[in-house]
This record gives sequence, structure tokens and C-alpha cells, in this order.
Amino acid sequence: MLLIVLLRISIGWQMLYEGLWKIDSLTSAKPWTSEGYLKNSQGPFRDHFRNMTGDPNDYRWLNYDAVAKSWNGWHKRYLSHYTDLSDSQKAKLYELLNGKKLFAANLNKLPAGVLQEDGTLAKVSKRVITYNAKQKRLEVDGIMHLVPKERERLYAAVPAEDFPEFHKAVKDVFARSARLSFKEQLAASLKGNPERVGIILEAQKGTIDYKRIGEIELYKAQVARYEKNLAAAQQDYQFDHLQKQWAELQQMRGKLIAPVKALDADLKEAGRKLLTPAQLSQGPVPAEKTQLRQLNLLTIVGLTGLGILLIVGLGTRFAAIGAAMMIGSFYLVMPPWPGVPAAPGPEHSLFVNKNFIEVIALLCLAALPSGSWFGLDGLLGRLFKKKA
Repeated sequence: MLLIVLLRISIGWQMLYEGLWKIDSLTSAKPWTSEGYLKNSQGPFRDHFRNMTGDPNDYRWLNYDAVAKSWNGWHKRYLSHYTDLSDSQKAKLYELLNGKKLFAANLNKLPAGVLQEDGTLAKVSKRVITYNAKQKRLEVDGIMHLVPKERERLYAAVPAEDFPEFHKAVKDVFARSARLSFKEQLAASLKGNPERVGIILEAQKGTIDYKRIGEIELYKAQVARYEKNLAAAQQDYQFDHLQKQWAELQQMRGKLIAPVKALDADLKEAGRKLLTPAQLSQGPVPAEKTQLRQLNLLTIVGLTGLGILLIVGLGTRFAAIGAAMMIGSFYLVMPPWPGVPAAPGPEHSLFVNKNFIEVIALLCLAALPSGSWFGLDGLLGRLFKKKA
């Protein structure tokens, strides 16, 4: 009886501590998530567990519209979470994400012959740069920006020794317009980088003369190839080859999404730096409500709650069954079955692993009244018996 009670408390403590550790990580720079564990799922239930993440192959990080939509959602949550933001903070946050409407540099006088009839400057494409005579400044369109080639044309239009003020204004406005918003940086990475998106040259309208596959398309093709090979694999050497192919896929995936995730982290950090100490004390911006986030919260609540019930011996049989079901789901993510790629790590198992043993132990606890021997179940039972 003593050993069975000790077994119940030990399993309860292990689950409780695991839950508390995950809770503590939620306020850290790297909050815990089951994403990686689920995405590496193997076995007959692989698709089910991987799809629980909502994006098993991280395609969302390679899609400009999806990432931009996620950032827009973060922007809204930021504004609703920090209700005491000043107008200046709101404007700076908007500019970080979407960019400025225009960039300006002070210039008291425009040199003769530089201004065109339409108000734009000579030797520069229309709408890019104008001179605001009323406010006495050069203005560059926030969407168009000023490219180095246009800057050099402006420098060449007027000698520096004749109008140093003009050259300084051009230099200043170019430096300011060179700052891209986070969405513009994202577009440059996912839309404008030929290495990532590939190149298509048309000989005539509707006909392709030359096409080079980009890294994103190649990654998706490799994922499809892996899934096809996994469905057909039967022999050990085929699974060994699949493990190598999977490792190569993860390297490719990491290389592709790392710059986008870095941009995402930089945006969140830039938003955090806009806050005052009092605003920072209100905590971080709430995470997006996704299926994965709900699953993470359920896992944390399950581990913590079931661990407490097992330790104090309250509702012991039901707690043990619930814990067995939870640990059983962990077992099924990477089951040590024949024909299933082995889970990463030093453990070597066939049919039975640590999770399986813990499930059996929990089912044994569910079959025994250990909570009545030592726990709140026994205390409550004696209390109600006396009242009866």
C-alpha cells in the first residue's frame, strides 16, 4: 500500500512539475510549445498530430499575405492591450509596420534648373521626389523611396561646391527613405528575392522562355517527395533513407523561415521598445488565438491539474484515468512500433517505452483505492460516512 501511494505521488509530482515549468516558460523569451514535438510525429497517427499545429510544414512563414495578416492581428492586439498609448507611440508603431507616407529633409532654396513643370525634380522618375516650397523641404514618396541611381542623378544635376545645402538635403532624404518598414522588408524577402521565389522570363505574352525554380518551390517539392516516399516505405533501409531526407528537409526549412522569423522577432522587439516602464509592467501582447495555442494551454492545465489531484489523492481513480489518456496520447505521437521511424534521442524501444510504462502504472492506480488509503478521498469518505 505504501509503495502504491508513493508511486501515485511520484507520478503526480512529475506531472505537476512539468506543468509548472511550462507555465514559468510562458513569460520567458522562448515560451514552451508542443509544436516541434507534434510536427515530428511518426506512425499511423502522424497526419492527425501534425495537422493539430495548423501548419505542419511552416508554409505560412513563406507566404507574404499570411505573415502580413498575422502582423496586422498583432498590431490590433497591441493597441487593445496597451490602452494608454500616446498618439506618438501609435504613429511610430504604424510606421514600423507599414512605413511612412513620405520622407523629408529641410532645404531653404532649390537650385535653378532642378525643378520641372510638374513640380518634380529633374532626372528623377515622377512622384518619387518633390520640393515643398511652402514648408521648404525635399519630400520623397513613402512607397516609391529614392534609389541610389536617382540620388546620383540629383548629385550630378548641381555641383556640390555651388549648392552644398542641396547635396546635404539629398543625402539626408536618401538615408531616411532607405529605411524600409517591416512589411517592405518582408516583401523583399518573400516576393523580391529571386533566389527564394525563382525567375520567370516571358518570350511573349503567355509563353515562358526561361524559368528557374526558387528555394520555396523546391522546398515544397521536396516535402511532397518525402510524403510519397514515406507512404511507400516498408524496409529498414527505406526508413533509414527517409531519416536522412527528413534531416535535409529540416535544414532547408530552417534556412527559409529563419529570416522571416527573425523579422517577426525584430518587429515585436521594436514594438516593445516603444513602451514606457509602466506599460511594460502590463505584460506582453497576448498571443494569437490558434488551435496550437489552445492545445498548449490544455496540455499545461492537464499536467498541472492532474498532477495536483494525484498528489493530494482527490478523485484519484478519475485523475489516474485522465493522466493515462494524456500520457497515452504522448505515446502515440511517436510510437515505438515496427515500421515506424525511431524517435530522436538515446532511447531505444520496441512497443514499450517510458510513456507506455507510465500509462500502465496509471491504469493500475485507477484500479486501486490509493486515495482512500492516503489522500483526500479517504478523508472526504470518512467525513460523509460520519454525517450519514
